[in-house]
Amino acid sequence: MVRTYFLLAWTWTRAAAAYPGSFVLMVALGFVAAALDVAVVLIIFANTTALAGFSREEVLLLYGAAGLSFSLCDTFVSNLDRVSQHIKSGTFDTFLIRPVGAWIQLTTDRFNATRVGRVLQAAIVLGYAIAALGIGWERGWMIPVMVATGVVIFAALWTLAAALQFVLTDAPEVTNAFTYGSNQLTQYPLAVYARDLVKGVTYVLPLAFVNWQPGLYVLGRDDPFGTPEAMRFLGPAAALVLALPAALAWRQGIRHYRSTGS
Repeated sequence: MVRTYFLLAWTWTRAAAAYPGSFVLMVALGFVAAALDVAVVLIIFANTTALAGFSREEVLLLYGAAGLSFSLCDTFVSNLDRVSQHIKSGTFDTFLIRPVGAWIQLTTDRFNATRVGRVLQAAIVLGYAIAALGIGWERGWMIPVMVATGVVIFAALWTLAAALQFVLTDAPEVTNAFTYGSNQLTQYPLAVYARDLVKGVTYVLPLAFVNWQPGLYVLGRDDPFGTPEAMRFLGPAAALVLALPAALAWRQGIRHYRSTGS
């Protein structure tokens, strides 16, 4: 399955690379567009020394970890949001008759390798924050775990959003609120939000495990909301708990899909 995915992705990448000038420009534009979010963080800290008790470098660590997870998913999974177009046009049928899973085909449909600029930008911010904070491997081992957990959580959200399209058919804006909206929420320390919202993204929709809970462990800080220390290590379990119903929802969506007949 992994080999098939990369073969399909490489096909689209080769097509895009046939126009190298355009390809490089799009990568650069993606980098610059993502950098605007960092600019907002820097503007905030130009006017204050702390945000909800967190320093600039600590906020950049949380931003970089969430941004890297999200941009990886945006590159490799986000094309799932095109499923509504295929359902409306009837072209989704073609994905079902091929000897490759529909999920794999959709994630690689018109694969856009130029989004690597966003991945690079997030990785640079994360690397800077790690170096500036002097984080050693005694706690830094959590960072790759944190990024991998975020990738699974965001991928599960995209899968759930795509599965919802089998019911809504034409509501990509609604589902984007759960994917791109979740990314915006995780860019800052959750301490800036109301307690009830933080409870919701901890115990209902586990966005707190993208970067907040494991990030607190990396930074050696207590949770302002008083969650137990053990919560810092539950990211992989939370990702699995979300991924399982996402996979089930996708299977149910496929099962109940009704062709347009065109």
